[in-house]
Amino acid sequence: MQLLYAKSRDPKLTYKNMLEQYQNSIEACFELYLFNLLQFTKIAQYSLHDASKRNAKLLPTNEDKDFKASLASNELLQSLIKNEDLYRSYRKHHLENKIDKDTTRLIYTEFLKEDSYIKYLKKSNPTHEDHKKLLLDLYKFCINNELFDDKIEDHYSNWVDDKSLVVGTMKKTIKALPSEDAFYLKYYPDLETTKEFGETMLQTVFREDEEYLEIIEPSLKNWDADRVAIIDMILLKMAICELTEFPTIPTKVTLNEFVEISKMYSTDKSKDFINGILDRLMKKLDKEGMINKEGRGLKD
Repeated sequence: MQLLYAKSRDPKLTYKNMLEQYQNSIEACFELYLFNLLQFTKIAQYSLHDASKRNAKLLPTNEDKDFKASLASNELLQSLIKNEDLYRSYRKHHLENKIDKDTTRLIYTEFLKEDSYIKYLKKSNPTHEDHKKLLLDLYKFCINNELFDDKIEDHYSNWVDDKSLVVGTMKKTIKALPSEDAFYLKYYPDLETTKEFGETMLQTVFREDEEYLEIIEPSLKNWDADRVAIIDMILLKMAICELTEFPTIPTKVTLNEFVEISKMYSTDKSKDFINGILDRLMKKLDKEGMINKEGRGLKD
């Protein structure tokens, strides 16, 4: 959508340029996941520094004496810390240079006050599941932390757009701990998603731009095509592509997804506009035999 919008603003943008930017965005999303994983690990690992400081006190409190760096020393987090293959990938993307020590310390210090961490520290012998639950709580705390959010956005402009995808992947990663070598590669976007779907849609909408406009215009009724918001028109063209070119995607899914996208990226009235026009277009395309779905119920 963003590339097609860029094309509408710059007619000189070629498909080759767009494809290159698209492929770069896939790499950027994967790097964003790796950075989240490293920053999360560094925050949890800070508990070792916390324990060291407490032990160095001349007059430690009972709380200091009882403190254990279980957040970092448990086998789940250690599987990330000791994963040499993962750290080679961090170095390849120069991620260590982007980690801010003050940010790590401040977020850990704030998390130290959380009830879930306090209760965890009181457990004499936390279980595998206790560790996993706390690590999930830590990541949830991070993504709701303004400092964490700001620091990631400082390095990655795609954080706003890709946040939900990365957060979902991070939660899967934590739930699957302890990690194995190269486990993270299974979260690299697969060819079915990036090439068979993404590249096909980009190329088709780019190529069929005028044809899709001709399909859309009769459904606008009292609307002039020039008055339709640029993003809305792009979304309608993408929806037509998905309806006609991807036989395994149910029509209801297409309708719902593009309405949701319009809520995020277009005007306040766009969701109703997209919903209404797409409903008409689906009936028109189905009548003309342009929607051919594989499997029962995919056209419902």
